[in-house]
Amino acid sequence: VQLVESGGGLVEPGGSLTLSCTTSGFRLDDYAIGWYRQAPGKEREGVACICWSDADTRYEESVKGRFVISRDHTKKTVNLEMKNMIPEGAALYYCAAEPYPTSYRHGRMDYWGTGTQVTVSS
Repeated sequence: VQLVESGGGLVEPGGSLTLSCTTSGFRLDDYAIGWYRQAPGKEREGVACICWSDADTRYEESVKGRFVISRDHTKKTVNLEMKNMIPEGAALYYCAAEPYPTSYRHGRMDYWGTGTQVTVSS
C-alpha cells in the first residue's frame, strides 16, 4: 500500500487549494480514506473521511461547508478540495487508508502517506 500526497503550498486567507492523494497497492473501492492534518505544537486531527461508500463522507466541524473529499476511481486518487482557507488551516496534511470498517475517528488508520505542507498566509 502506498499513499503519496501532493498539491500543498502557499495559499492566501480566503483562497482555495486542492490536495491529492495518489494511491497504489490496493483496491480503492475496498478502503476507507481519511485526510488528517497536524499543525506545529498541536495534535494530529482528522479533517475528512470517505468512511465507507463514496456517499459516506465525514468532516471535522471547522471545515464543514469549506472542504470536500472525493474519490476518483479511474485515477486512483482521493482529493481534498479546500475553499475559504483560514490561517488555522495551515498544517502538514496527511492521507491515510485502511480496509473497512475504519478507525478514522480514532486516528489509527493502517497506512499513511508522508504529508504535504499547506501554508496559509497573505
